[in-house]
Amino acid sequence: MAETYKQLREYNNIFNVLLVLHVIVIAIGLGAAFYMEHHGHIVTGMNNQIVWGLPHVFAVFLIVSASGALNLASASSVFSKLAYKRFARLSAILAISLLIGGLAVLLLDLGRPDRLIIAMTHYNFKSIFAWNIILYTGFITIVGVYLWTMMDKTVTRYNKIAGWGAFIWRLILTTGTGSIFGFLVAREAYDAAIMAPLFIASSFVYGMAFTVWVLITMCQATGKRLLTRDVSNKIRELIIIFIAAMLYFTAVHHLTNLYAAEHTGVERFILWSGSVFTWLFWGGHVLIGSVIPMLILMQPNFGSSRAGLIFASVLMLLGGMAHIYVIIIGGQSYPLALFPGMEVTSTFQDGQFAHYMPSLPELLLGIAGISIAMFMTGFALKLLPFLPSPVADGK
Repeated sequence: MAETYKQLREYNNIFNVLLVLHVIVIAIGLGAAFYMEHHGHIVTGMNNQIVWGLPHVFAVFLIVSASGALNLASASSVFSKLAYKRFARLSAILAISLLIGGLAVLLLDLGRPDRLIIAMTHYNFKSIFAWNIILYTGFITIVGVYLWTMMDKTVTRYNKIAGWGAFIWRLILTTGTGSIFGFLVAREAYDAAIMAPLFIASSFVYGMAFTVWVLITMCQATGKRLLTRDVSNKIRELIIIFIAAMLYFTAVHHLTNLYAAEHTGVERFILWSGSVFTWLFWGGHVLIGSVIPMLILMQPNFGSSRAGLIFASVLMLLGGMAHIYVIIIGGQSYPLALFPGMEVTSTFQDGQFAHYMPSLPELLLGIAGISIAMFMTGFALKLLPFLPSPVADGK
């Protein structure tokens, strides 16, 4: 039977409260961006060594999650998993919203947002950053076309082609984001081709976490069931596989670095002696963001329930933030090897570990990016028929 979709018309006060809270957070975030732009980066925790701060962590996290948010749509169109087809529209609009939220944080953190015009009109094709401008705008365009083929019956026959296009582009986009770090050979923590597949595997996890979060929020806001027990079980099993893949690529990344003598120093810093980065890696990324969610989801009854799914999703998102923080901030904190094999000392902190303490404006701007994505998703659900019809209570 053909699935029916509707706009979000009937909802309780939970939805209204969430929208108002997101508007407030966005306003505060814009105020924080203005404060940093007006006073300069001196009011942030960034310095000459740490030039990508907490806003970049939020931005990259949201951009990577945007790719993974297309999981259910890709599963239905590309892999013909019809159980997920009813969530394809929601999956696509969430992906666009998350990407815009991440790009908004990135843009407002530049200090001179107007310089984006230069980046969009003068391309240096030797720069991975220039390529990412094309990848981000292309993702929004292709997923928008994909949504069109879902909603307009006159172009439905092109849905599978559009689905394949969106699937391939999302892989290219995440590869490009991971390659930003993989191509930075000057940073020992980044210089690895494995960063691209690691980011792809991570995107599957974080995107599914956001998708589950939105789906269960809609269930609470409407008071109706959108997920059958069977689909909940399938989502639970998918997430377990994605977490296992992410842990696998994480292990390969660090084991290959440990094998190379030139990277043993940075690996010791991240995995053992890096203080906050070591705690965030093992306690945040591995334990809270991976192992505990897997243990929760491996319980067939609790793992497929609303409480189990939302609890695991929140932990995955927290662990994801910790993981990106370790990659971006931890990678910059380790000193550059200006003269390999030589000990470097000077009055300008050469060869010293960099210190970074995020400021409140940076945190507020980053959180605002999440609120932008969630507000856009909620507003889109009210505006257009993206929500699938509820399922019977017995299913």
